[in-house]
Amino acid sequence: MVISGKDLAQSLKAKMAEQVATFPAKYGRVPHLVVILVGEDPGSVSYVTGKARAAEEVGIRNTTIRRSAEIGEGELLEIIAQLNADPDVDGILVQLPLPRHIDEDRVIAAIDKGKDVDGFHPLNVAALWQKQPCTLPCTPKGIIRLLEGAGVEIAGRKAVVIGRSNIVGLPVAKLLLDRNATVTVTHSRTRDLPQVTREAEILVVAIGRPRFVTADMVGEGAVVIDVGVNRDPDTGKLCGDVDFAAVEPKASVITKVPGGVGPMTICCLMENTIEAFLRRQER
Repeated sequence: MVISGKDLAQSLKAKMAEQVATFPAKYGRVPHLVVILVGEDPGSVSYVTGKARAAEEVGIRNTTIRRSAEIGEGELLEIIAQLNADPDVDGILVQLPLPRHIDEDRVIAAIDKGKDVDGFHPLNVAALWQKQPCTLPCTPKGIIRLLEGAGVEIAGRKAVVIGRSNIVGLPVAKLLLDRNATVTVTHSRTRDLPQVTREAEILVVAIGRPRFVTADMVGEGAVVIDVGVNRDPDTGKLCGDVDFAAVEPKASVITKVPGGVGPMTICCLMENTIEAFLRRQER
């Protein structure tokens, strides 16, 4: 089965739109997401455009603040401070990556934890690992939604994650662990990687290398989730970290790139924004 993240995201966004439509009568307004885009990185511009489109579909108010790549760190931190103090702003997202002269960790830590809809704030990360209420990072959250939507049983399964980034690898490993999978996290120093990955019943690939995972690295009947978004060196088209054509015949469930994890990431951002809005209404 090829899982369509696009179809699942559309279904979930339709439900969110129904929920948000009730908010003006209940709360006097709808959730407000502010996205800060620094520079003109084509990938970042594309992501931000997709987020604005999704916000419109769901009925969330979306504001994009655009600044040149030459912006100083102090000026960016001042913008964040103003948004933190603004009672009409529920979610703040700074599109990564940032220019090299800006400390990304400092910028992320400056965002109000309650308005951090990316789930990257150190206190949200700490809460995730301590099993406390928190905002979950969008891509790992989307991966779990995809697995659940496809009826994949996670408890008791052997899960292997390729990649140990703070954005995907580590948090998705924790979410799988929380659902009682037995999780192995692999990386560039893992010995005999194909032997490890062949044992995976659930394989999550987030390494950022086009078509890195080949058929000989996947066991028969495995569930394969491809998080990668790369340019195919041969065709120039978008492709994932998994050689889809070669791996699909062996997999029981697999995602495609594009149309797999990506739409679910944006969908979960909308969900996080609504949750942040509702938490602020309850205060």
